[in-house]
Amino acid sequence: MTSAERRASGALALVFALRMLGLFIVLPVFALEAARLPGGDDAARVGFAMGLYGLTQAFLQIPFGLASDKFGRKPTIVAGLLVFAAGSAVAAWAPTLDWLAAGRALQGAGAISAAVTAFLADLTRDTVRTKAMAMVGASIALMFALSLMLSPWLAGLVGLSGIFALTCTLALLAIGVVLFVAPAEPAQHKPAEIGQVRGHALVEVLRHPGLLRMNFGVFALHAVQLAMWMAVPAMLVEAGLAKAQHWQVYLPAVVASLFVMGGVLFPMERKGKLKLVFLMAVGLLAMVQLGFWWASSDVQSFGLWGLGGLLFVFFIGFNTMEASQPSLTSRLAPPHARGAALGVFNTMQSLGFFAGGAAGGWLYHSHGAAGLFIACAGLIALWWLVVAPMQVPAAAAKRA
Repeated sequence: MTSAERRASGALALVFALRMLGLFIVLPVFALEAARLPGGDDAARVGFAMGLYGLTQAFLQIPFGLASDKFGRKPTIVAGLLVFAAGSAVAAWAPTLDWLAAGRALQGAGAISAAVTAFLADLTRDTVRTKAMAMVGASIALMFALSLMLSPWLAGLVGLSGIFALTCTLALLAIGVVLFVAPAEPAQHKPAEIGQVRGHALVEVLRHPGLLRMNFGVFALHAVQLAMWMAVPAMLVEAGLAKAQHWQVYLPAVVASLFVMGGVLFPMERKGKLKLVFLMAVGLLAMVQLGFWWASSDVQSFGLWGLGGLLFVFFIGFNTMEASQPSLTSRLAPPHARGAALGVFNTMQSLGFFAGGAAGGWLYHSHGAAGLFIACAGLIALWWLVVAPMQVPAAAAKRA
């Protein structure tokens, strides 16, 4: 990477980290803390309030992506972070569950993932883009693990309203990073160039076979990620690890998997074997689901080390996909429609979260952990079949 690419990758990974920490840190305690508000005695309404974030985000990823193509990356990202901060402020103030749900919906309306990813793609060459995306993916994975450590402590210290106030502060800090740390935008995406984006960009993106494969993949990945967490925490408890100590498994698994992913993905990509790594990672994810299915029949015999090993392998596959899928999407997309393509991509990611939560909860309730993991393995197997025929574009030395 050049110094400019390192600066861009570090700055935008930090933007993602600040925003995703603000999102993740509330999840472990949301249901318990929201139950104390008027209206919080209805578990279905609490779940709806928590899930509204993903739903509004899914609807607005494409508009934000298109806006970034037309009006510029930085103005779009700043606008989205302001909306996210406003939603956090509403949630921090919320006197009832209905107001908390409104705050969550407004948080989700700041759907900047596509714009940030497109901005990173603008600022990096094809040859290093997967590494740049990996920095973003690593920041997200680490924020998830960090949130599991901090959330219970913060809930006891400042409560749910204090946690949402913290997310508002983190969003405002991210705005500072965008304005004063991130490099300037490439000329083709400055506001002065409004009008260059072709009107049929979205249609072009929706008809692109390679992009359709990426969109299905990101949907499957995040549907499985959320669905499996319906059962994994209970399995860890059954194996003898108290809920407050789950980070002791998650954090080492995440950190170790990042080293393995970096040691395999980047050298293989340089050798032109990205497709092989891609398919191997999808295969690993399917094997992990089958491993959890096997473990679910006798968790105590399988043991905590066995579950930790499965999570380690899961995060290897997951982090590989988190790095390679956005990179491939940005390379497959026509340059004039990169924001639109990543908008669709991130919409499918958000819909995957929503579907994983809804379907995962139903499967776990109706068919137990075994049925849940078999369904997840089946979805990943279908994903492998969908992406097996894909063609990986050669990395270009110049910026797209």
